Amino acid sequence: MPSTNSFDAFGALDVGGRRYDYYRLAALERSGHAKLATIPFSIKILLENLLRFEDDRTVRRQDIEALGNWDPRSKPEREIAFRPARVLLQDFTGVPSVVDLAAMRDAMAQIGGDPKAINPLQPAELVIDHSVQVDRFASHDAFAKNAELEFVRNRERYAFLKWGQGALTNFRVVPPDTGIVHQVNIEFLARVIFGAGGAGMGFDPQEAHAYPDTVVGTDSHTTMVNGLGVLAWGVGGIEAEAAMLGQPVTMLVPDVIGFRLDGALREGVTSTDLVLTVTEMLRTLGVVGKFVEFYGNGLSNLGVADRVTIGNMSPEYGSTCAIFPIDEQTLEYLRLTGRDPEHIALVEAYAKAQGMFRVDGMPDPLFMETLALDLESVVPTLAGPRRPQDRVPLSEVKESFNAALQEWQALRDAKPANAIARLEDEGGGGTAVAARPGVEVSDGDVVIAAITSCTNTSNPAVMIAAGLVAKKALELGLERKPWVKTSLAPGSQVVTDYLKKAGLQRYLDELGFQLVGYGCTTCIGNSGPLPLEIAESIAEQDTIVAAVLSGNRNFEGRIHPQVRANYLASPPLVVAYALAGRMDVDLTREPLGRDKEGTAVYLKDIWPTNAEISALIASSISQQMFRTRYADVFAGDRNWLELKVPAAERYAWDPHSEYVKKPPYFDGMQLDPPPLADIHGARVLAMLGDSVTTDHISPAGNIAKTSPAAKYLTDHGVQPIDFNSYGARRGNHEVMVRGTFANVRLRNLLVPGLEGGVTRYLPTNEQMSIFDAAMKYKADGTPLIVLAGKEYGAGSSRDWAAKGPMLLGVRAVLADSFERIHRSNLIGMGILPLEFLDGADRSTYALTGEETYDVTGIEDGIEPRMRLHVNVTDAQRDSLSFKVLLRIDTPDEAEYYRHGGILQYVLRQLRAR
Repeated sequence: MPSTNSFDAFGALDVGGRRYDYYRLAALERSGHAKLATIPFSIKILLENLLRFEDDRTVRRQDIEALGNWDPRSKPEREIAFRPARVLLQDFTGVPSVVDLAAMRDAMAQIGGDPKAINPLQPAELVIDHSVQVDRFASHDAFAKNAELEFVRNRERYAFLKWGQGALTNFRVVPPDTGIVHQVNIEFLARVIFGAGGAGMGFDPQEAHAYPDTVVGTDSHTTMVNGLGVLAWGVGGIEAEAAMLGQPVTMLVPDVIGFRLDGALREGVTSTDLVLTVTEMLRTLGVVGKFVEFYGNGLSNLGVADRVTIGNMSPEYGSTCAIFPIDEQTLEYLRLTGRDPEHIALVEAYAKAQGMFRVDGMPDPLFMETLALDLESVVPTLAGPRRPQDRVPLSEVKESFNAALQEWQALRDAKPANAIARLEDEGGGGTAVAARPGVEVSDGDVVIAAITSCTNTSNPAVMIAAGLVAKKALELGLERKPWVKTSLAPGSQVVTDYLKKAGLQRYLDELGFQLVGYGCTTCIGNSGPLPLEIAESIAEQDTIVAAVLSGNRNFEGRIHPQVRANYLASPPLVVAYALAGRMDVDLTREPLGRDKEGTAVYLKDIWPTNAEISALIASSISQQMFRTRYADVFAGDRNWLELKVPAAERYAWDPHSEYVKKPPYFDGMQLDPPPLADIHGARVLAMLGDSVTTDHISPAGNIAKTSPAAKYLTDHGVQPIDFNSYGARRGNHEVMVRGTFANVRLRNLLVPGLEGGVTRYLPTNEQMSIFDAAMKYKADGTPLIVLAGKEYGAGSSRDWAAKGPMLLGVRAVLADSFERIHRSNLIGMGILPLEFLDGADRSTYALTGEETYDVTGIEDGIEPRMRLHVNVTDAQRDSLSFKVLLRIDTPDEAEYYRHGGILQYVLRQLRAR
């Protein structure tokens, strides 16, 4: 465990006859540099991380002292170097990371090194869960058929990931049709405290180092494991790759918001109702970019299955993380999910030794700001119809929906006549099984009811409740409405086991909630086509229909292109709305239907009691279920086992693959980096305004048929029906670079009045796509820059928002200001982030974007936050010069840039060992 150890914090912890090394936070308190009783749990985890990695370069004694003297009243200004214990990936965002590792192996061989030296330097685990789609539903073979189609569509990507599983060390892949990444994480992969093995790894006395499990993941909902006491959040691919390769994640010391919970949930109220209430409260407060930490005696009444639901939706209320401390509930969950007793003993002993174990009555930590919730005040709730924070009590859903419906109807009435020709564009193409002939839909109908997403399927209480609602409904003679597409896609195979043991799966099957897959499905928009009769009816009449799902996001157009209103709800309420078939019904007062005798049946008649749910959980769920399912979780099913992939240390790139291509980042790379060079004669590729986000820059969504990416695919024999999405083709740089800056809402001021990925090729003043212009500049040997306003690169961290511009030939971005993570991603890809000085902006110098630009001072060597010179020459040969701030902020970032990017830097470092 490398550390300068200037606080004499290194010590030993004896637990059950095993001795573990660890860094003691008490050493800081003893030296007068921390008051552990009032430091938030999350800050203690960061503090231990700094202690363990103190090296006088990335982590200095002053950094540790400053964090130890935690003052929530001070404005965060200090950056720290955080090193997560592991990296978590899903297949959409993980494929590019593995592509880069494969390309690095080739580059290592090219510069005379050992390709096998390129591996993740700490555990990296990828779960394939983002590709299965609900094509078949409400049939006994839905799961098998959907899995079969999934492999047909994704065979190239899966074969590549299987190569990585075999060739890379410290990298493991959970094959498709096994579970959802975040549920697999909480049930199996999460160690909580490292040192005793776990996640399929045995105890090694030579590696008996105890430290907190910390994670960065390439999915925003990595925060789900916060509910287990694991500090984790989502990052972009470049940050994840850097962390895999041992580089620190640079971050500001966070603001920490305290959220006090008291009391207990009332009878009939679910964790879903709670998380939607919490989401509304935190969105109202404003917690973007902050840590949220839960505390208070109410935590003793909230199990981990409830807590992880709250952690999962951290991105929906905007926080970096939403963490719960370790306590007795944590230990109980670890026992339930079959963790080894020795591992659980270490978690308990370590947390207590470090002052990280919560008990009722302990002093409250100090927070920047606090808010509180009495759990007894939570009521049955949905969120919708447009955003996760739009909470609506169940009793007000009818009124709320009708208000939104009137708005949509007014907009529809103002449109020209509708036509079925829109069907293909709206996503209604294809045929889904289980359609019922002659079914028509009307405004307000629910056409999708999906029990989906690890957000809720990780909680046995709400899944058992859904099964009981189905059972009671069928016993009273109720059926789902024929226009509702129903599906069950749990995040773990254990869910199937306990639903069957409880005798509830057969009732869900009978209502149409057959298993369709173990993956994200409807929650991420993989809801599949609606039955043709339903899709045609919606298209013909422009019908305003709804979806109800147990997911975490419900933005308009996300769930299905033909569905306008989307509501988040608990699994038992999803079943209830499948029975009702409409949104404009008050389930607290109006009947769901009538029983066999014609008597009205209300939701309260089929809603289970907490005692019923608890009894079934106790009799139906066991440790052995988890141990059995996860014993061979990395093996895969028959489809995976039959994928033939040559065992080789270097990947055999298929030149005909349009999903996985060798990227050009390392082409021509030498053992030593070339000398730094100034930028001369650069032209502006795009001139952008304020708050241009990574969504504007990075390719996302469907591939438009008139786009440069579509032309590339068509030219290479891919039919439009097989284009798939940018997300599925992230491993193909040729597609991704053509989708960079192609967002339909991008406003490039070089082409005023137009939106989309358009620019002018300035030498001839021709208007063309940004990609085509970039290629003409590249052919001319002309470097490119981007001019931008304030907060350039805001939003989620997306690796292709930096990779794409680099491949287009962008050498620098000159902006008023940068979002912090995107700034570091640009450096990671060898692009200079430059800022105007002293409040200046492009209007200060009357820049039009039509000039040529020189950036000088680079070739003499760069230092953090130095000044560089910019010389601008217009068409009349008039020129002006001004200084700009180089937003390379640390010595490590300077080294990354000197080497051409972070991957090149790491590659050369590994070669030198």
